Amino acid sequence: MPTAGVPSTHSWLTRNVRVLSGVSLLQDAASEMLYPVLPIFLTVTLGAPAAVVGAVEGAAEGVAALARLIAGRFADRSRKRPLIAAGYGLAALGKLLIAVAFTWPLVLAARCIDRLGKGIRGTPRDALLMVDADPAARGRIFGVHRAADTAGAVLGPAVGLLLYELMGHHIRPLLVVAVVPAVLSVLLVRAVHEAAPAPATPRAKDVGVEPFSSRLRVLIATLTLFGLVNFPDALLLLRAHEIGCSTGAVIGAYILYNAVYAAAAYPAGALADRFPRRLVFATGLVFFAVGYLGLGLTHEPAAVFVLLPFYGGFAACTDGVGKAWVADLAPAGRPGGAQGVYQGLTGATVLVSGLWAGLAWNGSGTVPLLISGAAAAALAVVFATSNLGAD
Repeated sequence: MPTAGVPSTHSWLTRNVRVLSGVSLLQDAASEMLYPVLPIFLTVTLGAPAAVVGAVEGAAEGVAALARLIAGRFADRSRKRPLIAAGYGLAALGKLLIAVAFTWPLVLAARCIDRLGKGIRGTPRDALLMVDADPAARGRIFGVHRAADTAGAVLGPAVGLLLYELMGHHIRPLLVVAVVPAVLSVLLVRAVHEAAPAPATPRAKDVGVEPFSSRLRVLIATLTLFGLVNFPDALLLLRAHEIGCSTGAVIGAYILYNAVYAAAAYPAGALADRFPRRLVFATGLVFFAVGYLGLGLTHEPAAVFVLLPFYGGFAACTDGVGKAWVADLAPAGRPGGAQGVYQGLTGATVLVSGLWAGLAWNGSGTVPLLISGAAAAALAVVFATSNLGAD
């Protein structure tokens, strides 16, 4: 018998939560099989400079951000499952193009197609996660979804590392294999449940103009500013490679990062359902600061295996928690629109952060890492000591 005041498992672990978690697991296994080797593929195999790594990831996330803004509005007004299927389909196409790329501009185009898919699918998927689920369990719902998603990010690199060793340390075969789980994720979308849309009402037609509250606007603005110093993870992996980690070690450290992220995502979401979300988010920012400052200062390859797990704690305490926080403050008729604006603006900042960090990298990345780590520490103090964007 469930404890009073605590939703039973069946009230929130719905069919859509389970299916969409499986879809995300497969897609992330595909994405993360190639992601840790992509900076090395670009700089070593294709001969691109470090600035290109930041530019490729920044541009890709900029495309995703624009797609999120548009998809968020569509998600509140139209059927969501076709958008989700289209998003995962484009991601699979992007991975196929990377596998056959022999110049970095094609990788840029492929990453933009991949992230376009991510931008299209994100907000409608997050809306369908809440279908028939208990709103009081938002933190747990997003937490378990992020845990499954990141479990794929453990499985993908683990398989990739095994194949890398078996295939004579060649990167391109990994890129080809990554297409398989990406295609399977598209097929699984067919199992997602979506009820037929209700007939339009005058109120439904006007719902798009319902304004965001001041608390939601402040929260989104603050997290968007933070996004300017949260540059693409590919640059962290490039830093690991530059201080002496082999390609295999980079993949291994990335697996460890994702293992921590996957293990901590649900507990972080559960904590955010019981305590103020800002405190859980602030804890994540402390982990971010430790990871970035440590990577900026260290020259020991072994330290990467300590610092990247801290960064995994940051992702666990902020990704699903941030979405749940925005969902709490979103107008009743605009859940997709609110998620679209939040994810779109914070995603757009990756374009800017990737560009400035890549240009300031200067062979080591120390300066951008220290700047970003210090900014995260300052914002952690702000969230912990104020009611900024209070939930």
